Amino acid sequence: MLLSFRNGRPFATGSMPYEYPPPGSGEVATRILVTVAIGSQQTRAILDTGAPYVICDPRLIPHLPITSTSTLEQTKLLIRGHWVRGTLHRLPVNFLAVEGEDLEVDATVFLPDLEADSWGNLPSFIGLTGCLERIRFAVDPGDDTFYFGPL
Repeated sequence: MLLSFRNGRPFATGSMPYEYPPPGSGEVATRILVTVAIGSQQTRAILDTGAPYVICDPRLIPHLPITSTSTLEQTKLLIRGHWVRGTLHRLPVNFLAVEGEDLEVDATVFLPDLEADSWGNLPSFIGLTGCLERIRFAVDPGDDTFYFGPL
């Protein structure tokens, strides 16, 4: 059974397990990794409420449905201590349910102007602004489950 309010209305309409891998070399924080689809490209992404947008792994960019109407603006973001130039786009991000229903969000996505090699082994990031703020979500560390639903 998924989460619901006291009146029975659903809080979450979908859920998925998340991964909680130990920190990598030189890191101190663990991260919550979920599986989402940006456009139609499935990827693992870090849930990061401190990130300003969805930040896309550059390896996905050639496969995304980028159009002139999806482009919002050029900007730069501070990502892991480095300023990175890129463009903001409006793209669908789909939270892929293992239980319940998938949830698609019309999200603001930052596409870095970087070669994939310079991105290293980082996954994508799911940020609060322009994505998580548009859904209800909860993390249950008791069973490593990420719950989500529409506002």
